[in-house]
Amino acid sequence: MSLNILIAPSGFKESLGAPEVADHIAEGVLRAMPLAHVVRAPMVDGGEGFTEALVKVTQGTMHTCTVTGPVGQPVESFFGILGGRIQKTAVLEMAAAAGLRLVPRDQRDPTKTTSYGVGELIRAALDAGAQRILLGCGDSGINDGGAGMAQALGARLLDDNGQEVGQGGAELTRIAKIDLSGLDKRLNKVQLDAAVNWHNVLLGERGVARVFGPQKGATPEQVEILDAALINYSRRIFEATGIDMSSAPGGGASGGLGAAFAGLLGGLLHPRYDIVMNYLELDRLIEEADLVITAEGSLDGQTPYGKIPAEVARRAKLRGLPVIALAGTIGKGVASNFEYGIDAFASILKRPCSLDEAILKAGSLLTRAADDAVRMMMVGMRLAVPRAAVPARRVKRTLMAVC
Repeated sequence: MSLNILIAPSGFKESLGAPEVADHIAEGVLRAMPLAHVVRAPMVDGGEGFTEALVKVTQGTMHTCTVTGPVGQPVESFFGILGGRIQKTAVLEMAAAAGLRLVPRDQRDPTKTTSYGVGELIRAALDAGAQRILLGCGDSGINDGGAGMAQALGARLLDDNGQEVGQGGAELTRIAKIDLSGLDKRLNKVQLDAAVNWHNVLLGERGVARVFGPQKGATPEQVEILDAALINYSRRIFEATGIDMSSAPGGGASGGLGAAFAGLLGGLLHPRYDIVMNYLELDRLIEEADLVITAEGSLDGQTPYGKIPAEVARRAKLRGLPVIALAGTIGKGVASNFEYGIDAFASILKRPCSLDEAILKAGSLLTRAADDAVRMMMVGMRLAVPRAAVPARRVKRTLMAVC
């Protein structure tokens, strides 16, 4: 049996990058169906892997630098310069400076973590002569509204006494005025674009503090603190610039960093797949496939709101293709994904285990889950093929034998 199978997964946060996930799934597929023609298309959405993927596809270059990490410690970071462009474009991912992976588990407190290093990363790209900054937003470990990023680029966030407020989401409550007179003047001379989750807004019931704060370690009490802080922050951005980021699409991206990028730096926010698909060729690959397999660390009711499996499924359904999704965990509201093009899903975990064990064995678990999924699909394919009619003489003999 031979099928054209497209594997288009996301990475598994804090475990495997998208290319590794694709490789493990491919191994399982070929174990079950050796004659299958497998195409790997690791997907990125602005989070981890965004820079490397775009640099690779454009044959650009990677550059390293040291920035301030989300808990204030120096971290080794990077940015890329895209190849084949008349306009010198630097591509960055905020996760390389303020990602959740960079926050130790015992220090996950979004009232304190900062995006300061993202501003330093932008500054490093400007120092390298970038004419355009393309920032990927995703996999963040912060909830400071991008305030730290703005401060690193010269913005002053002042309290009632005219003193700079500190780092972290809780400090946004203390902002009385935002002074942009010291903002790096080079920002006015470059094109600023950010690839964001268009569904993420700054405030409200679907605001970034309420939806993503708990995932970054916020307690229920801290969620209320962060939400109140962002309300004040949004008000101060409006007073300083006349731009209302409270409910702007993408303003809540990466812990609210989208609000600072557009509201304070003057950048443009774009639905992330509009950016990504300019460089990757998913639609062309879908046209040549019979089946699509996607994957992500967690599949739940949030998946349809801009996550990779839902976007892959949406595009596959335009071609009428079946879609299987594999996930590390299956969460609340997962059935809603059936409405967005995912036809079947399965967890790679077959028994209870610790998070550390799941992360350690994620590769082998993915391979086995892909093997299982394809074998189940093959059973279904056989059931779908009508069995040949049994010759009458054979039926008669069978009945006689029974009698």
